[in-house]
Amino acid sequence: MSVQYSAISWNSQKKLYDLTVVALLILYLGIFVGIGAWRNPDATAETLLIRGLGTAAFLLLNVVLCIGPLARLDRRFLPFLYNRRHLGVATFLTGCAHGIFSIFQFHALGNVNPLVSLFTSNPRYDSVAQFPFQALGFFALLILFLMAATSHDFWLRNLSAPTWKRLHMLVYLAYALLVAHITLGALQSQTSPLLAAVLIASVATVTSLHIAAAMRERPVDLASPPTQGDGYVAICRVDAIPEKCAKVVSLAGERVAIFNYDGKVSAISNVCQHQNGPLGEGRIIDGCVTCPWHGYQYRPETGAAPAPFKEKVPTFRTKVVEGVVFLDPRPNAPGTYIEPATIESREVSAR
Repeated sequence: MSVQYSAISWNSQKKLYDLTVVALLILYLGIFVGIGAWRNPDATAETLLIRGLGTAAFLLLNVVLCIGPLARLDRRFLPFLYNRRHLGVATFLTGCAHGIFSIFQFHALGNVNPLVSLFTSNPRYDSVAQFPFQALGFFALLILFLMAATSHDFWLRNLSAPTWKRLHMLVYLAYALLVAHITLGALQSQTSPLLAAVLIASVATVTSLHIAAAMRERPVDLASPPTQGDGYVAICRVDAIPEKCAKVVSLAGERVAIFNYDGKVSAISNVCQHQNGPLGEGRIIDGCVTCPWHGYQYRPETGAAPAPFKEKVPTFRTKVVEGVVFLDPRPNAPGTYIEPATIESREVSAR
């Protein structure tokens, strides 16, 4: 985190992460090209590179899409979220190399502009068997470019978190386009059971992990805690919330993170202002709620980031009655100070 925009600096963890990704890519391409040349000696180096780069980009995109649900299902995968954007940029660059080689080999040797040729050389849009699948790959690559180009926090801050999130949700459209690109293209020209198996396994893995993560989160959204006459909602016993951790509840369509810390209870919005990370899955470190995704911090009493940072989230009033935590589901303005409820008291209402 920084208080001003500056050139990106790589710490030792990021350097190791990026070097590992590059090394694995080089190793994969070397093995793919080597096996391809051995099995098909007549294949050109360009053809093998096109296939190797294409499959590498698709596999990388599958990994990117699996990191999110895996992190929700098992906290041990959280470190992979920290540099997920680096992996996304690597996916775009690999796909871009695949596209450049493809356009050069199939569209750059005629007298028509290669990009024009890409969309006009095969007009059979009404045929499944002859559908111009390359156009689908182009549009998928365009989406990945937009995501890579806006991956820096400069764009996140200036586009606003909701707009940035909606833009990056287009990754699922890009994934669907690539699945169609492979199905209509490579699977028609190559009767490879291995390629078909990899494609089916990839889609099944991404889909099943997202469904499993959604099913795990579903009870939170379906829960309907009882409401008192004063509008407060009974949540749980205070000892059900681990020290310096939170219980997440969904009230009036908004998720709220209720933290138990130092004999007090405070509640803030569960949505981090950085990338909508789940604050309730983080913990309190040095007196601040710390997002498990990228380390953004907020004071539990105010929902405001410590100075000089300016991020703020809504706060909620809480009280503890006979060991039970109650929450007022009406949010306060982001950054509003709310006195924490004291656990030792029989009835302390945060005003």
